[in-house]
Amino acid sequence: MAKLAIAGGTPVRTEPWPDWPVWGEAEEQRLLEVLRSGAWGKIYGDMTEEFERTFGGYQGCLECVATTTGTSALQVALRAVDVEAGDEVIIPPYTFQATATAVLCVGATPVWADISADTYTLDPDAFEAAITPKTRAVIPVHVAGNPCMMDEISAIAEKNGIAVVEDAAQAHGAIYSGSPVGGIGDVGCFSFQASKNLSGGEGGAITTNDRLVAEKAWSLHNCGRARGGGWYEHPMLGSNERMTEFQAAVLLGQLSRAEEQNERRWSNWQALTRLLEDVEGISGVRLPTAECRSAAHLFLFHYEPRVCGISRAKFLEAVSAEGIPLSPGYSPLHRSEMFQRTNGRSPAERFIGRPLSFDEVDCPACERICSEEGFWLYQKHLLGPERDMEQVVEAMTKVLENRNELR
Repeated sequence: MAKLAIAGGTPVRTEPWPDWPVWGEAEEQRLLEVLRSGAWGKIYGDMTEEFERTFGGYQGCLECVATTTGTSALQVALRAVDVEAGDEVIIPPYTFQATATAVLCVGATPVWADISADTYTLDPDAFEAAITPKTRAVIPVHVAGNPCMMDEISAIAEKNGIAVVEDAAQAHGAIYSGSPVGGIGDVGCFSFQASKNLSGGEGGAITTNDRLVAEKAWSLHNCGRARGGGWYEHPMLGSNERMTEFQAAVLLGQLSRAEEQNERRWSNWQALTRLLEDVEGISGVRLPTAECRSAAHLFLFHYEPRVCGISRAKFLEAVSAEGIPLSPGYSPLHRSEMFQRTNGRSPAERFIGRPLSFDEVDCPACERICSEEGFWLYQKHLLGPERDMEQVVEAMTKVLENRNELR
């Protein structure tokens, strides 16, 4: 009789996983307050400014500018540190497409630097090797809520006069060596899209401890106006990237339970890491220092097909059938269709108006992780009891021990 669920056996887990998003009276009351006030936009009410103060403080930053999306936060932040058309910005290829499109949207060129095979975040040596006279900024991505190797990255950037724009879209509440992310580099960028650990449906934020950068970001996100200036005075070329009062209301409610949820995810992150020590061929990725805390937007697994004796694709299919929903994760971003040439030019080249050829990009760690070594568990699956983590490992072990049942 088959043991694996995919072959007709009984799955390890049949009960539902925690729901996301989590909401309650805190969000409802604040939404009603905004609705009844009639002050629905940031320039009319005070809910967004309250959120900026609260979230900035949560991330340990003096300044915070709330935006429409995490993508717009990245675009505004890049301009706030003076990235211009023709500049180069170094980014890892293991990230969501917004990291690259933000660079393109300010007229700059993305330059790819590989990730570390044991952290899945930007490799400092690869970053340093990618620097050219045109490099203006680097975007270390705290992917999955796991902090990057910021000491090494910051030292290289400072030595070369390069701005550090932290992509913390998945890293609300993450801590690097005792400091919250988002205020370690020159500027940090967060997303509040529906799946994020702090969700407003959509939304973004820019955090910084540099008041000049904050002033530029405020102007750029508010139609180029200057703080204290006239309504029709536009000293900078900006756009309307302001968060609405409704988004801020939801996010303030979300913030009221954010730390409790982060502690739960982190506890399960640690438990799952510990449980995997007994599973040959599968592990969690490494954090840079012992003083780090992941925001655990995802749990990143490292998989060794040759040790496990089965391809990643078959393994994920079989474990998912056991009631454990897993994802293979990203594809290498530099191989995305937006960079593939048809009729002579790629969509990115047509947008930016100059050649962009990534055919020779060499990021072997990212290619290997995307194709056969990496996979994910999502943040909502880390919000339950530790028993849930035991079931995750139970299902993986079951599949490996009975892999002969797979065709």
